[in-house]
Amino acid sequence: MRLNNKTLMPCIAVVGASGMVGRELVALLEKRRFPVSLLLPFASGRARQAIKFRGRSLVVPAVDFQSLTDCDLVFLVSSDAVARRLAPGLARRGVWVIDDSSEFRLDPGVPLIIPEVNAEALSPTKRLIAGPNCTMTGLAVAGWPLHREATVREARIASYQAVSGAGRAALAEFFAQTRRQAANLGFGTDGRAPVGRVPRAIALPKAIAGNVFPQVGRFDADGHSEEELKVAAELRKVWGTPNLRVSVTAVRVPVVRGHALSAWLNLTRPLPVSRARRLLARAPGVELHAGQDYPTPLDTAGCWPVHVGRVRTGVDTRELALWVVSDNLLKGAALNSVQIAEHLLRRGWLKRRSR
Repeated sequence: MRLNNKTLMPCIAVVGASGMVGRELVALLEKRRFPVSLLLPFASGRARQAIKFRGRSLVVPAVDFQSLTDCDLVFLVSSDAVARRLAPGLARRGVWVIDDSSEFRLDPGVPLIIPEVNAEALSPTKRLIAGPNCTMTGLAVAGWPLHREATVREARIASYQAVSGAGRAALAEFFAQTRRQAANLGFGTDGRAPVGRVPRAIALPKAIAGNVFPQVGRFDADGHSEEELKVAAELRKVWGTPNLRVSVTAVRVPVVRGHALSAWLNLTRPLPVSRARRLLARAPGVELHAGQDYPTPLDTAGCWPVHVGRVRTGVDTRELALWVVSDNLLKGAALNSVQIAEHLLRRGWLKRRSR
C-alpha cells in the first residue's frame, strides 16, 4: 500500500495474537506493508508465548482494556465473550474495532463488511465493524458479480469445512485421531474399523479422522445447525437482500484448512455460463479456474483470493452452479480484517488520535 509520506502511522493492537487467525493477521500486516507505529499483541486469556513481527519477538500478555484504549485500531480475533466485553467500550472511546467473532455480525447498528462486496457500508461514525463468517465469505465474494448482473433469488449451499475452523483443540484432536488410525490399519470382517482405535471426540461432535459429519455447531429445535443459520443470515445482510431464500447444509471434513462450497444460485433471469465466467474473471478478489480445472483446499491453502471453478447451468437456464474454495484462516478471517483496515486507511479515517 502506498501512502503519503506525511501519513501518521497508527498504533494497532491484536487481541488473540497467538491464536491461529491472530498469527495469520500479524503476518499479513507485515506482508502487505500495513503502516504500524506500534503493534501491541495480546492474548484473549492468560499470557502466551511470544510472536514475531518485522524481525522482532513480541511478548503476548493477557489483554488489558486500558492499554487498548490508547490504540487507534484494535483487531479482535477471539471469542464472542471477549468481543462482548471489549468492543463496545472501545468503540465508544473512539477506537476503531474490527471484530472477527460472531457477536455483532447481525446487530443492525454494526456494519458487517466484506470489502469486495459492501465496503460502502463503512462509516466514520461506526467504529465497531464486524467481520463475516468464514464459510459464507467465499460465496458472498464469488456470487456478488452474478447477483448484481441477474439478482439471486435463492441460494442452496453445501459447505465442506476444514477442521481449523473449529479451532486449535479440534485440529489437535484431528491429528491425534489420524496418527492412531495410521498406527492401527485394518478392518474387521464386517468391514468396520476396529472398535477403540479412534480416540473419543471431545472438541468436535464426532471423530473427524477419515470421517465427515453434517454438524457444525449445535442444532436448533428445527434441526438447523448454528453454522447453517449464520451463513444464511449473514449472506442476506452482506448482500442487502433480506428476502433472499437460503438453504445450507454445513459439513465438517478431514481437511486442515480451506472451506469448500457447492452452490446453486437461482436467478431472476437466465445468465449464460459464458457471461457468468466473464463476470467472475474480472471480479475483485476472485480467481477463476479455466475449463475443467477446479480448486481444492489443498492447492489453495495460503492463497488470498476466493477460487471458483465448475461454473455450469443448474436445473434450468435461470440457475447457475459453482464450486468455491477459500482459505478460512485468510479471506475467511485475517485477510478480510486487514482489508477492512486498509479501506479505513485509504479513506483517511484511521488517523492518530490525540492522547
